[in-house]
Amino acid sequence: MSTTLADASAALRQEPASASDSVFFGVVNALEAQELVPGQRLVEMELASHYGVGRNSVREALQRLEAEGIVDLFRNRGAAVRLLTLQQTLDVLDVAERMTGLLARTAARGLADAAQGAPLAAALEQLAQADAAEDADGFARGRRHFYRALLALSGSAELQRLFPAIQMPIVYAQYRLPGLQKLRLRDYQAIARAVLAGAQDQADAAGMAHVGHVRALVLRKAGQTKA
Repeated sequence: MSTTLADASAALRQEPASASDSVFFGVVNALEAQELVPGQRLVEMELASHYGVGRNSVREALQRLEAEGIVDLFRNRGAAVRLLTLQQTLDVLDVAERMTGLLARTAARGLADAAQGAPLAAALEQLAQADAAEDADGFARGRRHFYRALLALSGSAELQRLFPAIQMPIVYAQYRLPGLQKLRLRDYQAIARAVLAGAQDQADAAGMAHVGHVRALVLRKAGQTKA
């Protein structure tokens, strides 16, 4: 399983600082990399071997993952990645839509001068270069920097606490959306333009529009699956 910080949610958390952190982040990252899928069983012994940690650290990580709604724990049956219904997926997207708009709005509000926006502009350039080079890992790093820059500009401790808990890793792993990277780049460019201009309403709208575009892909994918 990948150890690259590929998911926006995971990217906003702190770097692994303990053995259980390694398992926790590894599972979230593997979801984004589509190396795990919703409904897949997670075997304690296999996780312990893969991440080079003890079984107690694995159990601690699984309990944290359950608390955040990423895995389900079953008595005498171990753990499995949570499988979302379509309605649950849409509920996640509803929360993500509001939160992403709020994040972009508060980042635009927090921008005091051009120098403060330099990390966001640099992240956007990194994303564009990675996309042109078809470098998925580079694009993932750029996404990490992009969202971290937005959170730093927002200065909101509540957003820093809540935003990473949105269950987007499961959505992306479950639906495997085509064309997602190109969509992300276009939307991130729109968000960054509004934020760097200090245009709060436009930033809010761009952030919400991004999740709306993801929702449209999910619904299209769900319709294809049903057909």
